[in-house]
Amino acid sequence: MNPFGKLARAALCATTFLAERFDVQSSQRYNSADIARSRKLSQAIVAKVLTVLSQGGLVNGAPGPGGGYVLARPPEDITLLDIVAPFERLEPSLHCPYGEGWCGVGPRCPLHDRLEAFRTDVNRFLKTTTLKGFRNLPHRAKR
Repeated sequence: MNPFGKLARAALCATTFLAERFDVQSSQRYNSADIARSRKLSQAIVAKVLTVLSQGGLVNGAPGPGGGYVLARPPEDITLLDIVAPFERLEPSLHCPYGEGWCGVGPRCPLHDRLEAFRTDVNRFLKTTTLKGFRNLPHRAKR
C-alpha cells in the first residue's frame, strides 16, 4: 500500500534504485532511462522527479554522456519524508471528512481520533525511515 501520489511514488522508486547501488568509492551514475526501465516507470516522470530531488539536494546530477544521478548523501542520511515532501502536501492538521461544523468547531466526528492516529503514524514512519535498508540490496532480476 502506498498512500502517495504518482510523483511521490516515482521519487521513492528512483531514490531506492540509487540507494541499492550507492557506493562512495564508485563514480557510476544512472540516468533517468536506466531507472525508469528498472522500475517500469515513464522516463519523463523519472526525469521530472530527479530534477526536483536534485534541486532539493537529495541527488546529484551530471549532464551529457556518462552523466546521470547518484544520491547526494549516504542512504542512512535520507528519510522518506525528505523524498516525499516535495511532491505531497503533508498537512499538519486533520481535515474532517464530515465537513465544516464538526471537528474543531463542534464535537469531534466519529473518525477523528483514528484518523489523527493514522496521520501521526504515517508522519513518524516518514521521519524515522531512511534509505539505509535499501543500500546494497541485491538487484532484482528482470522478468
